[in-house]
Amino acid sequence: MFGDEPEREGEDALETKPTAAELEEAGQGSMFDASPPAASPSDEPEAAPEIAPETVAAPVAAPEPAQPIPPQPASLAAPSASPVQSSAQAGQPYRVLARKYRPQTFAELIGQEAMVRTLANAIERDRLAHAFLMTGVRGVGKTSTARLIAKALNCIGPDGQGGPTIDPCGQCEPCLAIAEGRHIDVIEMDAASHTGVDDVREIIEAVRYAAVSARYKIYIIDEVHMLSRNAFNALLKTLEEPPAHVKFLFATTEVDKLPVTVLSRCQRFDLRRIPTGMLQEHFAGICAKEGVEAEAEALHLIAGAAEGSVRDGLSILDQAIAHADLDSGGHVVAERVRDMLGLADKSVQRDLFAAILGGDAATLLDGMDRQYALGVEPLALMRSLMDLVHRITVAQIGRSGADAPTAEERAALEDWAEKLGAAQLHRLWQLLLKGHDEVRGAPDPQVAAQMALLRMLHAADLPDPGSLVKKLEELAAQGVAVQASSTPSGGEGDAPSAPPAAKLDWDALVHQVDIGGHLRIAQLMRDWVRVIDLAPGKLIFSLVPGLAVDPVSEMRDALYKSTGVKWTVEQGVGEGAPSLRELSDARKAEDEAALMRDPLVEAAMAAFPDAEIVKEDGDRQGETRQWTKRA
Repeated sequence: MFGDEPEREGEDALETKPTAAELEEAGQGSMFDASPPAASPSDEPEAAPEIAPETVAAPVAAPEPAQPIPPQPASLAAPSASPVQSSAQAGQPYRVLARKYRPQTFAELIGQEAMVRTLANAIERDRLAHAFLMTGVRGVGKTSTARLIAKALNCIGPDGQGGPTIDPCGQCEPCLAIAEGRHIDVIEMDAASHTGVDDVREIIEAVRYAAVSARYKIYIIDEVHMLSRNAFNALLKTLEEPPAHVKFLFATTEVDKLPVTVLSRCQRFDLRRIPTGMLQEHFAGICAKEGVEAEAEALHLIAGAAEGSVRDGLSILDQAIAHADLDSGGHVVAERVRDMLGLADKSVQRDLFAAILGGDAATLLDGMDRQYALGVEPLALMRSLMDLVHRITVAQIGRSGADAPTAEERAALEDWAEKLGAAQLHRLWQLLLKGHDEVRGAPDPQVAAQMALLRMLHAADLPDPGSLVKKLEELAAQGVAVQASSTPSGGEGDAPSAPPAAKLDWDALVHQVDIGGHLRIAQLMRDWVRVIDLAPGKLIFSLVPGLAVDPVSEMRDALYKSTGVKWTVEQGVGEGAPSLRELSDARKAEDEAALMRDPLVEAAMAAFPDAEIVKEDGDRQGETRQWTKRA
């Protein structure tokens, strides 16, 4: 039994002494690869039942002093290590940049220096919280940070003697297992698919047991805001007083949906958006590692489109590398990136803005049509013009110079910043913002964008109300007054104008009759009489249509009693001068017309088309109430 197959015994001894890491690795391979090396059809049928029990029983039954085996099991580890190393082999599927360059250390995590400093101090001073909450927009490193914290807390160093550190080694078994997502004590749960109380109950039951091989048992719950209200309530007690060996790491993009009771039990880190410049540098480094040449302007466009998200930017960069022409060596150029993203060319943006300021409607519409034909969405065009106005405004206040990737664009922005006023830029921004909302909800976005920019073109050089008021105040200070013409403008029912002398004499004569006590006759003369000829002792007149009585005899008596002179009063033929009432109505109409022609009133009526001019009369018959009359 012992002498027939000596070489076989040596092989069996090697196979029965794998390390714990190799066993865990082989288990992961059999679980996820579905093709473990030991299950090859070419193996002898009796070999499988012999190896399986020995490999399971070996760690428990025979701790023999054959410890110098780790250098030898290369032949044994090779099959099980192949799933881990397969991603680096050329024949394996391509890994996208967002996964390939996921941060493996805190030094690789960009833009979150404050959080890294806080965690480093907490680890150094042994003041680690039992629950951490990472929040922020998509793609800024929330889940990556949770995994890095798990590494930092469970790292044992290359020699196996290390403790928690902000710089995990990445070489020890816990670091490697966590990086590969196979560590038995680091449990990741997607709260979007595990939302109920039953899922949380499993966590509550499991936290009572100590970690199997790590220093801490860590629960990473992604998108934690998706948990139900009852699930949150079930977790509260455990979250407040967990066992010493348990840490909770939460990640969410919508922190406002979390109950306050959960927020108060966690140490919160708000991961900020990554600045465009930092993203551009990060993408340039990745392109260098990938052996891809990219223009600085192209990377600037990608970083701007990422909106502060590293993952979004890497996805766009991946697409841009694939979109690059092979005949040009696969270089990532700005023109191709612009076409891929559907963005308007920067020079075209400046041309359109110059056409708006110059009032050139034909050039504006032609440029918009060309951009639409090239695939630029009208909403993207409106957004790019808004960004241009914003950068001009920022450059105008001299914050940090014009924000532009090229010298040509920087010079154009600075020139507009000097020529345009602050009020004009703010008005352009408001018009663009209103147009953006109209384009977004319009059935035909291109037509809506054209109408919005044409409205902006016509309003670009209009003075604002503040400057109009200032100009009027300056004119008033210089003693310059704008007087309306006193000649009636020929409104409806107007009669030929009377000579000035006749008008003044007739007005004075009617006033004399009025103060003489003949009030009714004076009112009749004022409202219904049109003077044809007026001389001392002689009055020839015509009547305003509508008077049913003949007032000749009453007017003659009133004139005689008021002046002491006998008058010849008769009704003539033809049109006379307007009556005093008609003249008064004509003056009022002219005053109102002059008021409506005032620049301030025109601007107000244009802004508020349904507005009405309200006149406030004085006190009436001793009353203190102000009566309102609408024009």
